[in-house]
Amino acid sequence: MIVIVTGSSKGIGKEIAIKFAASGNDIILCARDEKKLQVTSDEIQLKFPDIHVHYKVADLSKKNQVQSFAEWCLGIGVPDILVNNAGTYLPGNCFDEPDGNLELLMDTNLYSAYYLSRALIPSMKLKGRGHIFNMCSVASLEAYEGGGSYSISKFALNGFSKNLRNELMKDSIKVTAIFPGAVFTDSWQGFDNSNARIMEAGDIADLVYAASMLSPQANVEEILIRPQLGDL
Repeated sequence: MIVIVTGSSKGIGKEIAIKFAASGNDIILCARDEKKLQVTSDEIQLKFPDIHVHYKVADLSKKNQVQSFAEWCLGIGVPDILVNNAGTYLPGNCFDEPDGNLELLMDTNLYSAYYLSRALIPSMKLKGRGHIFNMCSVASLEAYEGGGSYSISKFALNGFSKNLRNELMKDSIKVTAIFPGAVFTDSWQGFDNSNARIMEAGDIADLVYAASMLSPQANVEEILIRPQLGDL
């Protein structure tokens, strides 16, 4: 299979890429940081020499770069799995957060997935199968203090996932929305997780992989996962 993972130079995206690579799948990686992306690509290729690892630097908050990335991917092959993981987090409240937060977060967290999916879906339809994973958040489900535009963008990604699932079910293309609680990634930099209070990125990767392995007639529509002791 060909698996595309965006935002894959670190954190959840990197762990998802490693999980699929370990099962013999070819991987296409994308992120903004060229140095980190190359290190991740080399690391995966060295660990799994029998697969092909491709990577391209792109800022998926920019529509033209999304479209260029999609065309480049299709030059490699039609993806079987697309993991829309690219995203960013900025805390704040709707009424006093910095001007421009909403636009940046919508561009990065929603439009990246929207435009990339639109560019790849016609080829996936012709192939007759596919699976799209959208990395939402528990912030997609309910408001919380300091959520602001981040929560708005994730609510929108959830809405996109629901509509896309409804539109593509007859085309044998699955859509899964993932709602993780706190995961120990760069967003939690500086947090003391020595007591394993919050989840590991590998937990999310395991769930994505498991959901992708079901029979064609079964689709995990949503995955909600929180730390054992609940949200912080």
